[in-house]
Amino acid sequence: MSTPTVSFSELSKNSKRVADTLDRAQRVHITRRDGEDLYLTTARRDQQREETADITARLLGALIGTDGGARAIVRALPTVFPWARHLSADELRQFVDELVDATYDAAQLDVHANLHRVVVEWRATARILADPDLTAQLTRRLPDEDHGEVVAP
Repeated sequence: MSTPTVSFSELSKNSKRVADTLDRAQRVHITRRDGEDLYLTTARRDQQREETADITARLLGALIGTDGGARAIVRALPTVFPWARHLSADELRQFVDELVDATYDAAQLDVHANLHRVVVEWRATARILADPDLTAQLTRRLPDEDHGEVVAP
């Protein structure tokens, strides 16, 4: 189902109509000229999304705790993240561990930025590993000379 979009001023002027739209669509995208866009949703839908995240985190955690489950997750990873095929077996395991931890953070602590960060950082690692020239450039031995303390910008 497509998410309806209304402007913030439309929400202010016609809140009843926007609420009626929300009842039908379950969420409404609110655009703002002077700030980040918003999503308006019902408390019930938000609670259902939280339950879904919690169940997903618990399921991943339970699977990772068993040999067969951990192998299944590692085998499934390239289907979900095609770039993961560039990671070594050890890197895949590290990615899975960080992914499970970040999923728990999202479900239990309502901290979603960690999950996004984990995916972005591992995708960047895979991008480097996919390019042999870039890998060689970034993994070459650095000169032994010390250039001193790095000053914060």
